[in-house]
Amino acid sequence: MQDNTVTFDESESPAAIRFSPVFNVAVPFIDRHLDEGRIDKVAIITADEKVTYGELSERVNRAGNALLSLGVKPAERVLMVVKDCPEFIYTFFGAIKAGIVPVPVNTMMRVADYKYLIENSECRALLYSPDFSDTINDALGLIEEKPNYILTTDDLSGQMADASPDLAPASTTEDTICFWLYSSGSTGNPKGVVHPHRSMVYTSQCSGVDVIGMREDDICFSVSKMFHSYGFGNALTFPLWAGATIALSDQKVTPAMTFEMIEKFKPTLFFGVPTLYAQQLHAMDKAMPDTSSIRQCVSAGEALPGDVLLRWQEKTGTLIVDGLGSTEALHIFVGNTPADYKPGTSGNPVGRYEVRIVDEEGSEVEQGEIGTLHVRGGSTAVEYWKYPEKTAATMLPEGWLNTGDMYYQDEEGYYVNGGRGDDMLKVGGLWCSPTEIEGCLIEHDKVLEVAVVGRADPDGLIKPEAHVILNNHDDAGTETEEELRAHCKDSIARYKYPRWINFVEELPKTATGKIQRFRLREQAN
Repeated sequence: MQDNTVTFDESESPAAIRFSPVFNVAVPFIDRHLDEGRIDKVAIITADEKVTYGELSERVNRAGNALLSLGVKPAERVLMVVKDCPEFIYTFFGAIKAGIVPVPVNTMMRVADYKYLIENSECRALLYSPDFSDTINDALGLIEEKPNYILTTDDLSGQMADASPDLAPASTTEDTICFWLYSSGSTGNPKGVVHPHRSMVYTSQCSGVDVIGMREDDICFSVSKMFHSYGFGNALTFPLWAGATIALSDQKVTPAMTFEMIEKFKPTLFFGVPTLYAQQLHAMDKAMPDTSSIRQCVSAGEALPGDVLLRWQEKTGTLIVDGLGSTEALHIFVGNTPADYKPGTSGNPVGRYEVRIVDEEGSEVEQGEIGTLHVRGGSTAVEYWKYPEKTAATMLPEGWLNTGDMYYQDEEGYYVNGGRGDDMLKVGGLWCSPTEIEGCLIEHDKVLEVAVVGRADPDGLIKPEAHVILNNHDDAGTETEEELRAHCKDSIARYKYPRWINFVEELPKTATGKIQRFRLREQAN
């Protein structure tokens, strides 16, 4: 078997994925297209440029060589605070081809978050878009042992101009550590989710091709950014696996922005999140954009309400294929398909994945009973960096992964989301910790005590709701509400701010003083 290749064993159904003993995933995702006649095909389009597969291959090689010439060694990490742009793709796959481990992170974080990520990842190099210079420099100012190499994407472009356009792939295997993504946990601290080379092959084939039906002639536009596991597949790995075209925008996501990009790029596949689809539907009541290029939409990141799916289908004539994925499994592993879907459900297990629903003792439940969803498949992560206890609790024996999601199978066998097994919230497809929001609110001088829970908005989408005890209850009112919202928007990522603020005189607690968030959630229903 030729090095760096993937084959499909048709003796199994679905065909088993086999990897060559020497396997560097950058080769099938980047270099393969030159051998398959796509050298002049457009791989990436932005508002300002088009990049062919031939140019992409050369720039990936130059980026890998630039990182090596700086002194970054194979297996060392480069932390990427990079917006959605071609340089993200050059760096990501250039690092992988060179044997370096890229670690893309959320570009919407604050100074303290980046300080933590830089220190926790122990990155050898830090790469960031110039847009984030102030935040990154402030974070670096708080760090004693800084990364050896700190540069902007502009700096890297300069290095690439002088680097060789040829790069031999590092000798790795399907099990070699390839990249990390960061995922928030129940404590609110981000955790490095460590993935091997095989992960993106499984998701790209199983979810991208087999379920979503991505083709070479597709143009893909995702509102979820590439640092997030959902956008990572939609806008990075899926199109490159299929030989399709990636449409990129670094603009802030709003309904107006998405309509503008859809009319500009004419995507055939559109990847959104439930919150955005609901916002777009509201905007369509005022002005209907031209969505005729789209043959199919995809949703993940949080449960898609059936009503949103049906309204979208009525408005646009296109189907939203909804599914369940995670950073730890990399992308969708339970999903609806264009041929088999049911509104209000996550669908059925994706081919080559196994799922089970278990009770608190770990025994599988009967159909219709709710329990914790476990998944097993070729794209699951190998560990959480520096979190051995969390790794042991999540990455279970025999390859099973505990998702932490509560699920049940309905009478037709479809999998239905029952919420989280903990208090974490998913807002706009991104996890946020209630304790982080509470910690922010408690910093305000008017706040004595606070508890944050999830509450469904009129579209059935979960948003943060804060229950606040004030130092002086006479301060309760609209003015204080706006003060607290503004404080959150200035202190933590903006999407985490509480949409509702309730001023209360007490919070429900256990005998030992722990806040009973479930009682607050019950009050909202």
